[in-house]
Amino acid sequence: MAELEEELAAFLVGATAQLKQACKDPAVIPALCAVISSSQNPLIRQTATVTLRLKVKKHWKKINPNDRESLKAVVLQAFMQETDHTVQHALSQLCAVMVKHETPDRWPALLQLLNQATKSTNPHDRQVGLLLLNKVIESNPESFQPHYFQLLQLLSTVLHDHNNPIALYYCILTLTEITAFIGTEEMKQMRSIIPDLIVALKHLIKANEQQATEAMEVFIELMEIEVSVIVPHVAGIVHFCLEVASDTTLSDSLRVKALSCITFLIKLRSKSVLKLKLLTPILKALFPILTAAPPPGEHDPEDEEDGDSDDATDNANPKHCAAQVIDTMALHMPPEKLFHHLTPLTQACLSSEDPYQKKGGLMCLAVLAEGCADHIRTNMLSSVLQTVCRSLSDSSQVVRSAALFALGQFSEHLQPEVSKYCSELMPLLLGYLSSLNEAKVGHVTRAFYALENFMENLGADIEPYLPTLMETMLSALGNTNKLKIKELAVSAIGAIANAAKESLVPYFPPIIESLKGFLIATTEEMRSLQTQSLDTLSVLARTIGKDVFSPLAAECIQLGMNLTDNIDDPDLRRCTYSLYSSVATICPESLTPHLTAITTVMLLALKSTEGITAHLEEDKNFVLLDDNDDDDTDKGAEHLLEDEPEIDILESAGFSVENAYMDEKEDACDALGEIAFSTGAAFQPFLESSFQQVYEMRDFPHEDVRRAALGAMGQFCRAQHKVWTENPSEANHQALLKLLDVVIPCFLEMVRKDSERHVVMGVLESMNSIIKSCKEEVFKNPSYLREICSVIREVLTKKTPCQGGDLDDTDDEDQQAEFDAMLQEFAGEGIPLLASSVPADQFAPFLNDLLPLIMSKTKSSCTVADRSFSIGTIGEILQALVNAPGGRGLAGRLSNRLLPVLVAGVKDSDAEVRNNSVFGLGCLAEAAGPIVVSDYPTMLSVFSNLLAKESDQRVIDNLCAALCRMIMSNIDAVPLKQVVPALVKHLPLKEDMEENKTVFKCLVMLYKHSPDMVVELMKPIVAASSYAAGHKDVDQETQSMLVALIRQFAQNHSADFQAAVGSLPAEQQAKLCAAVSAS
Repeated sequence: MAELEEELAAFLVGATAQLKQACKDPAVIPALCAVISSSQNPLIRQTATVTLRLKVKKHWKKINPNDRESLKAVVLQAFMQETDHTVQHALSQLCAVMVKHETPDRWPALLQLLNQATKSTNPHDRQVGLLLLNKVIESNPESFQPHYFQLLQLLSTVLHDHNNPIALYYCILTLTEITAFIGTEEMKQMRSIIPDLIVALKHLIKANEQQATEAMEVFIELMEIEVSVIVPHVAGIVHFCLEVASDTTLSDSLRVKALSCITFLIKLRSKSVLKLKLLTPILKALFPILTAAPPPGEHDPEDEEDGDSDDATDNANPKHCAAQVIDTMALHMPPEKLFHHLTPLTQACLSSEDPYQKKGGLMCLAVLAEGCADHIRTNMLSSVLQTVCRSLSDSSQVVRSAALFALGQFSEHLQPEVSKYCSELMPLLLGYLSSLNEAKVGHVTRAFYALENFMENLGADIEPYLPTLMETMLSALGNTNKLKIKELAVSAIGAIANAAKESLVPYFPPIIESLKGFLIATTEEMRSLQTQSLDTLSVLARTIGKDVFSPLAAECIQLGMNLTDNIDDPDLRRCTYSLYSSVATICPESLTPHLTAITTVMLLALKSTEGITAHLEEDKNFVLLDDNDDDDTDKGAEHLLEDEPEIDILESAGFSVENAYMDEKEDACDALGEIAFSTGAAFQPFLESSFQQVYEMRDFPHEDVRRAALGAMGQFCRAQHKVWTENPSEANHQALLKLLDVVIPCFLEMVRKDSERHVVMGVLESMNSIIKSCKEEVFKNPSYLREICSVIREVLTKKTPCQGGDLDDTDDEDQQAEFDAMLQEFAGEGIPLLASSVPADQFAPFLNDLLPLIMSKTKSSCTVADRSFSIGTIGEILQALVNAPGGRGLAGRLSNRLLPVLVAGVKDSDAEVRNNSVFGLGCLAEAAGPIVVSDYPTMLSVFSNLLAKESDQRVIDNLCAALCRMIMSNIDAVPLKQVVPALVKHLPLKEDMEENKTVFKCLVMLYKHSPDMVVELMKPIVAASSYAAGHKDVDQETQSMLVALIRQFAQNHSADFQAAVGSLPAEQQAKLCAAVSAS
C-alpha cells in the first residue's frame, strides 16, 4: 500500500507538471473547450473547467478577441447541455469570472440564456438557470444593477415555485447577494416580497434544512444593509424565527440561525420589538429552549464529565443562542421594560425543583449582568446574590455549575458593589478549590472563572485570603497532573496579582520558579499552559512593583523574542506583545535595543492574511495548476490588488477568519500604542511605519481590531506630545500637529459612521485622552472645536448610526439601554476636557448649546446612572473653568442655571448623586468667585442640613472639601466660627483621599488668616494630619503642605502641639514623625 501511495503521488506530480506545461501553450484554451464539450468523464470535464477558469482569471486580456467570443459561446452551450451538478457548478463559476472581465451588457447571449432558463417551464432548466444567475451575480453584483428591477420581478415569481426547492434556494441566495446594492425603487419591490420569502423558506426547510439555514442569511443581510425593508414585516419575521427555533425536530444549526436572526433584529431595532409588543412572545419561546433537559443519559456540552468548553464561545447550540438573545436584550433595551417581562419567568425557573429549570433561571440572571448592571446593582443585588449562594450548595452539579457561571458574570460586571459581599462569597469559593483533583474539569473551570472575576477587584480586601489562595495555587502548579488545572491556577495567580499588587511579593520567587518551567515548554500539549503563563507574567510585571520585577525585564524580552522566533502560533505571539507592553511600563529602556525586531513582528501580524480561509473547496484540488508565470502587466495588476485594504479580502463572500489571528491583530495594536507611549523618543524611528499600518486597520471588519487600532492611534498622538514636551523642537511640534490632523478627522468620521457601540465608545475615550494630554495643541486647527462639539451633540441626541441614528422614534426619552447611556457618558466626559483646553469665551457658545442636553438628565425621573453622570459632568465643567482663561466670568453667567440643579441633587436619594452635587457646588463657589457670594447662605444651609443626617463617608469627605473651596474663594462670606469647627470635626477624610489637597490648602490659608482659631482646633487637625501623612493615596504636593503646617505648629505653638501629638495613638504618632523627618 505504501508503494502504491508513493507511485500515485509521483504520478500526480508528473501529470500536474504536464498539465501546467500545456497551459502555457496559447492553443490550450480551444483544447480545454473541446474537453469540456466532448469528454464522457465528468471529473475530467470538471478539471478542464476549473483549469480554464484559473487561466481566464489571470490571462483574459491575452486571449485574442475571436477566441474570447468562441469561448463565451462554447461555455454557455456546455452549461445548458451539462447533466452533472458538480460540472454545472464549475461552469457557472467560470461564467462568473468571464462576466467580471466582460460585463453583462457585452455578453448578451448570457442575459438571453438566463432569461430563457429562469422562465422555462422545465423545472430542471429553472434550477440550472438560477444556479448560473446566482454565481454570476455573487461574483459581480454591481454590474447587474441596471437589471435589478426585472431581476426582482423574476425572483418574486420564483419564490412561488414551492415544489422546486433547489430553485427556491438559488433564488434566495441571489436576493441576499443584491441586497447591498438595491436602490430606492427596488427597495419597495424587496419590501413587498418579504411575506413570500417567509413562505418560501418554510417550504425549503421541509426539503433541505442545510440549504434553508444558509438561505436564512437573507434576513441578517437585509437587517444589516437595509433595515427599513424589513421594518413593516418585523412581527412576521420574528414569529417565523420563533417557530423554527422552538421546533425540536429541526437541526440545531437551523434553530441557531433562527435565533441569530432574532438577536440581530434586537440589536438593530429593539424599539420596534418593544413597540410591536414582541418581547413577551420572544421570551415565552426562549425559556423552554433555555431550560430544556438534554436527552436521557446525556448532558449539556458544558456539563460533560471533562467538558472545559467556554460558555462564551460555544454558541452552536440552541440553548446557548437563547441565552445570547437575552444577553442582547439586556445590552439594547431599557432594563425597566425588560425586567418587567422577564422577572416572572426567571422566578418560576428558580423556584422549580427541576435542575434544568434552575439552570435556565441562573443562566438568564448571568447574561443580564453586563447590559443591566446598574439596574441590578441599584434594585436587586442582595436578592440575586442570595439566590446564587443558595444555588452554589444545590444537590445538583448542573445547578452548582450554572451558579458559578452566574457568580463569575456578577463579579465581572457588578463591581464594586459585589466585592462588599467578600466575607460571604470567598469561603464558598475557596471550598470549591479544596478538591481540585477529584472534581470534574468542567466544574473546576467554572469555579476558577467565578473566583478570578471575584478576586480581581477586591484590592486590599484580598489580603486575609492570600495565604490560603497562594497555597492552593502553588500546590496545583506543583502536584496536579492535569494540565488544564495548572493553566487555571496560573490564570488565577494573575487575578490575585491584580488585586494584591505588592502584597504578593513574598510569593513572587515560587511563582516565577513555577512559571519558568512552563514558559520554555516545547511540546504542543503544553502550548495553552505556556501562553497563559506569558499572560500571567505580563500581569505580574504591571502589579508586583518596579523594584521587584525590573531585574527580570531584559530576560522577559529575550524570552518573548525566542518564542516568536521558534514557534508559529498566533496566541503565543499575542501574549508576547502583551508582555513587551507590560515590561515597557516599568522598564522601557529594556525594550529599546529590541524595538526593531519587536515592531517588525507586530507589523507583520497586522499585514498578515494568515488565518483567512477561502471556502472554494474545489480549488483546493487545483492549487498546483494555478501558474504564476505572469507577464509584467499581470504582475502590475496583482500588485494593485495586493495593495487594496484587507477589508476587501475579508468582506468577500466565502471567507472566514480564525479568532486567534484576529486576537493577535487586536493585541498588536494595543501593544504598539502602549510601547510607543512608554518608550517615548526611542520609538520615534518606528512611529511613522507603525502609525501607517495601524491606520490601515481603522476600517477592519472585526470590531475589536478596529477599536484597538483607533485606540493605538490615540496613544501615538499622546506619545508624540510627550516627546515634544521633553524636547520642544519645531520638528517634534510639526510631527504632533501632522498626526493630529490625521487622527482627529478620522475619529470624528468613525463616530459618525461606525455601527458598533463599543467601537464608538473606544473612539470617544481615545479622543478624550488626546484632548486631556495635548490640550490646546488639538485646537491649533480652528475647525476642531466646532467639529468635536458637534459630534458630542450628535451622540447626546442619539443621532449616530451605532445608536440607531434617527430611524427609531423614541417613546420615552428617559428610558434607554444602559450601554446607550454609557456611550453618552463617554461623549459627555469630553465637555469638561474642552473647557480646560480652550479659552472660556471661545468655548462659551458651544457649552451653552451642550449644557441643556446634560441638564436634561438630572431630572428625578432619570436613572441613578444618568443623574450621577450629568451632575458629575456639571461639577467637572465648573472645576475646569477654575483655571481656564476667562473661566470665572463664564461660571458666573452659568450660576443661576446650575445652582438649582446642584441644590436639588444634594437632596437626592442616591449617595453618588449627592456626592457629585456637593462637589459641583464647591466647584461653583471656586470657579465663579465673588459672583456667587449672594448664594453662600443658601449653599451653607443646604450643607448644614446634609451634614446633620449624612451617613455616606464619601459624601461627608466631599462636603468638607466643598466648604474648603467656599472658604478659599470668599473667606469673608463664610461665618468661620460656626463652619470651621464643624468642618474639622469631620476630619480626617476616609474615602476621597484626593480631596486632602483641597482641605490642607484651606487649613494653611486659615492658619494665616485666623491663627488663633486654628490653634484652638489643633488637636483634631493634628489627628487628621497623622492619618493623611504617608498615606499611599495622598500625593507628594499635599504631603509637603501638611508637613509644613505641622512644622509651623511645632515651632510656633510647641506646648499645644506636643499635647495634640501626645493624645494620638502610638502608631499615628510614629507616622507623623516619620513624615516630618522624611521631607
